[in-house]
Amino acid sequence: MMRRLIRDEGGATIVEFGLTAPVFMLMLIGVFDVGHDLYMRSTLQGIMQKAARDSTLESALDANATSAIDTKVRTQVLALVNGATVSFTRRFYRTFADAAAAQPENWTDTDGDGRCDNGEPYEDENANLVWDADGGNAGLGGAKDKVVYTATVSYPALLPVWRFVGGTNTKTVTATTVLANQPYGDQGSYAAPVVRNCP
Repeated sequence: MMRRLIRDEGGATIVEFGLTAPVFMLMLIGVFDVGHDLYMRSTLQGIMQKAARDSTLESALDANATSAIDTKVRTQVLALVNGATVSFTRRFYRTFADAAAAQPENWTDTDGDGRCDNGEPYEDENANLVWDADGGNAGLGGAKDKVVYTATVSYPALLPVWRFVGGTNTKTVTATTVLANQPYGDQGSYAAPVVRNCP
């Protein structure tokens, strides 16, 4: 009787399935979660492209128009993911090269900490009275300026798969687009750079 039980392979498949099923299910859930993230990223990028085109019109310079564009993006994001938080930034540059480089304004790093602080002198190249880590100005700018429009969306993960591997349950997706404002007037120019001191 004992020999028959030792040689009996009946039920082996169910035991193997019991061992492999949790790993397979975890991988499957992970694939769904990554797929949802990719879907969110591509959808947000499409929403941003349309909103950015609307932002480049002269009529968008009004604060109410800017707020309406942001509200439209936020509404479309919330239709995809309930409970998401959406934040926006707009930075403008005079040229696409400046926008692509996003270099900090020149400063003398006297304390060597890599930050413009403690009264260190800097060259205010865009005349906005503050040191800019990306060389841009906040806002939409004016005619022909190049605007970097960014939306950051944080939302709870669709599936709690990351808890199993020690990750966070909050996802963050960012979409950025760069467009030129319409040539509805003459592009502004900065005054000569002035040396100022960091806060």
